[in-house]
Amino acid sequence: MGRTADRGEAPLIGRTADRGVTTLTLDSPANRNALSASLVGEARAALAACAADDTVRAVLLTHTGTTFCAGADLTAPPDPEAFVGLMREIVELPKPVVARVTGHVRAGGLGLLAACDIAVAGPASTFALTESRLGLAPAVISLTLLPRLDRAAANRYYLTGERFDAAEAARISMVTVAAEDVDEALVPILDGLRRASPQGLAASKELVTATVLRSFDQHAEDLVARSAALFASGEAREGMTAFLERRDPAWAR
Repeated sequence: MGRTADRGEAPLIGRTADRGVTTLTLDSPANRNALSASLVGEARAALAACAADDTVRAVLLTHTGTTFCAGADLTAPPDPEAFVGLMREIVELPKPVVARVTGHVRAGGLGLLAACDIAVAGPASTFALTESRLGLAPAVISLTLLPRLDRAAANRYYLTGERFDAAEAARISMVTVAAEDVDEALVPILDGLRRASPQGLAASKELVTATVLRSFDQHAEDLVARSAALFASGEAREGMTAFLERRDPAWAR
């Protein structure tokens, strides 16, 4: 989970292009690229622009700073439906989305990561589903996480909030590749996407994302409501206050 940083009018999403691959960069390092309403809104707009641009063959999603995404911005959170919309737009985008991760990923950031089609993580990356420690649950991010994760690993990490590394993330299918050199590992992946036809990519992605999109249709509304109820609870208020005050919550033993 992250804290808000005041950046004025500076954009929170950077955009560059190279040979058909558009790189979208989460660029709010002062609050560890936390999912604020502003960041989610800018990310959705950037994805819509990529969808409409025929020169974009694939999207590379990366980050500045030492954290890919710290999860929800606790002091300026997005509307849950907006965040669900962002995850769905990544899954539905008719162009592959590849995550480049060289830092930490927490809580809601894992839902963002799991929405991507391919993810490559480096040795400095760490991962944790910290919601249970805050009186919350990984509710809406289950839409992208549960279809992807090894079941036994989901049981463990949903409940314990333990931190794990890139090698473990690859073992449990949270990321596609754990690599010592992320950019080197990305070369054959991006080259393969550049060689594929736009129609072929869109049709192939549609096949592999069909089950995930059905889950959105069937469960998104209920999970948004469940998330809202948890955030409004007394335990969650204590958990989030303890996090912001850098202390243990009342229930910690």
